[in-house]
Amino acid sequence: MRIESIYHEHKGRYGYRRIHLTLRNEGILLNHKTVQRLMKRLNLKSTVRAKKYRSYRGDVGKTAPNHLKRDFTASKPNEKWVTDVTESKVNEQKVYLSPIIDLYNQEVIAYKVAKNTHLTLVIEMLKSGLSRLTKTQKPLLHSDQGWQYRNPSYQKQLADNGIKQSMSNKG
Repeated sequence: MRIESIYHEHKGRYGYRRIHLTLRNEGILLNHKTVQRLMKRLNLKSTVRAKKYRSYRGDVGKTAPNHLKRDFTASKPNEKWVTDVTESKVNEQKVYLSPIIDLYNQEVIAYKVAKNTHLTLVIEMLKSGLSRLTKTQKPLLHSDQGWQYRNPSYQKQLADNGIKQSMSNKG
């Protein structure tokens, strides 16, 4: 059957809509619902590609200047910290890791893991990292321009603790 051959030609990535269009382009006129029903009967299910995580939430908050300027070295502990949010899959579920890394020795100062990217993920991670500092230690904290780091609550936490914020330029 032509539906099966199209499905296998495209390594299972074509669903009923694309198979319907391919058939139509070949001059085979079938209703899309018929194609869908036949695929179901043949147990042909297309693979669905997961959408990539994007942190963009519009222009929330202010961006900080890039004080780090790609100088990823530090002469003493707790002088320069970097942070980011990373998405991974564990047991077919997305999880988000938010660490703070000290550029002096690449030590993980603090981290939090969550099933979502809510602001609490980075706020709790920040609080955990700040709890390890002495009163005189005020590291530069560098990140990308993710919405979490531009959020006024996050920036207030930094300011209240005398932490200088730095952000990478876009691109």
